Amino acid sequence: MNSQKACQVRLATLVVMGVLLLSGCARQGHPEAAGPKPPVTGTTGATVPLAPEMLIGSWTLVDVADPGAGTILRLADSELHVIGSHCGTLGGSWLANDEGVFLADVWSASALAVDSTPGCEKASQETPGWLRSVTAYQFDAAGSPVLLDRRGQTVARLIPGATPTPEPDKADSVLEPPVVTDEARRALAPAVALPATLVPADQRQPVGRWAPKRGHKAAYVEFTANGEWHGSDGCNDQSGRWITAAGGTLLATSRAATLAFCSDSVPIEQWVTTARRAGLDGKALVLLNAQGDETGRLQPKN
Repeated sequence: MNSQKACQVRLATLVVMGVLLLSGCARQGHPEAAGPKPPVTGTTGATVPLAPEMLIGSWTLVDVADPGAGTILRLADSELHVIGSHCGTLGGSWLANDEGVFLADVWSASALAVDSTPGCEKASQETPGWLRSVTAYQFDAAGSPVLLDRRGQTVARLIPGATPTPEPDKADSVLEPPVVTDEARRALAPAVALPATLVPADQRQPVGRWAPKRGHKAAYVEFTANGEWHGSDGCNDQSGRWITAAGGTLLATSRAATLAFCSDSVPIEQWVTTARRAGLDGKALVLLNAQGDETGRLQPKN
């Protein structure tokens, strides 16, 4: 496949405490579907339901194999910050569900660190390897989150109560404790089951290029085997990361995109990022939101 087109971003730079955050897009590998362990059980042996909103907070990172991973992981309403990494403060987004699936995407970094630290030139374009490997989460006996890879092995443990310190590359908002909002609850709400008329999509089936049946002839989305998606509404390049899991679960993030107007544009980005389930109806890939409403239907495109 051709290399990814250069990303024209909505905000090429973000100003944070007087220092620029560079925003970009690049290929970030993550081919595997999530394989979460069962939820922890209480003393009665009853299963404790997973609640993704319980991930919202500022957490001290421990047990991470990468020494430059960072010291704090801040998870707010769809917003993610890795603080104290080798490349300074990283920013991006995250998604999780009540089935234990977790997906993170980093797309910004401190210009101060990028300009002054060798090896950080692409920090705004690449999700760090340790975070890219996370596909699932669970809670330990004390109720603290544990991030897992596809094999169910611990990637990081999250200890509550972390307090970021003021620094030139941090916005004031990053220093504030995240709170669970109604909007976050809606975004993380459980999804209804995939209709029995659809075949659940697994990690292999979405891979490839798809196009809507109607709308702009240039509209498409391509899911790559390394967990990236790229697409266009017909005029604007769009991208993000994706992951699938059992029952047709699909989670996808999005990055900044251009905002050019064109007639007959197709809301590809909205279809992909609001999807919580994906299934096959014959050769068609059907995307459904958490309420089970069909948001998009795509055909294979050669």
